[in-house]
Amino acid sequence: MDITGKVALVTGAAVGIGRAIAVRLAAAGASVVVADLDASGGQQTCELIGSSARFVQLDMRDDDAVRELMACRPQILVNNAGGGAVLSPCFPEATVSRWTASLEVNLRAPMLTTQLALDGMEAAGGGCVVNVSSTAGLGFGVHVSPEYSAAKAALIRFTSTLAPLRDRGIRVNCVVPDWVATPRGVRERDDLAPADRGLALVPLDTVTDTVVRFVEDETLAGRVILLDRGAEPRFLD
Repeated sequence: MDITGKVALVTGAAVGIGRAIAVRLAAAGASVVVADLDASGGQQTCELIGSSARFVQLDMRDDDAVRELMACRPQILVNNAGGGAVLSPCFPEATVSRWTASLEVNLRAPMLTTQLALDGMEAAGGGCVVNVSSTAGLGFGVHVSPEYSAAKAALIRFTSTLAPLRDRGIRVNCVVPDWVATPRGVRERDDLAPADRGLALVPLDTVTDTVVRFVEDETLAGRVILLDRGAEPRFLD
């Protein structure tokens, strides 16, 4: 898919990974809709991009607001909004409303935006959805936030089951990054004792390169790429 001239919607684009993806897609020629609850950060992302971006403030757990957002009919949808991996208390100490909110933003919201995007993408002749998961969703080890890791694992599986949408001209793929070198990530790593820092963080460019690859390469559908620290990107089968 040629990105030039396409409408790209990036959720959670006020800071960090989402901002980097929005800036990269705009540089490739897309008109970018920056969606986030953080008005200040969202406006800053738009200022970095320029006239080809506009900001929409919303809570991704608000179905009516999400439906209004999807009226932009994106041909490129990046489901990046999420988080809360280290917010405490977590399950089982968290209240039902607290852990349900995590599932809503990390799993239900990208499912809803994907569902609402399909008809518009098909009418436009095709489209691409990129889900942003996390290594928290891989394996069988302990994780500080069971609700977050469960949602991210489900997002990976959700992606792979949608490979048949390619028959409608729509491709859904997923990027699974480890700890990424966002400004926040770098600060948090630097706060650790040197012996606890481990491998270098995943460069932001590696994440944005992978998103662009998923958008442009029309042979990729239902695929998942792992971005692990200290390793080359690789497909998960």
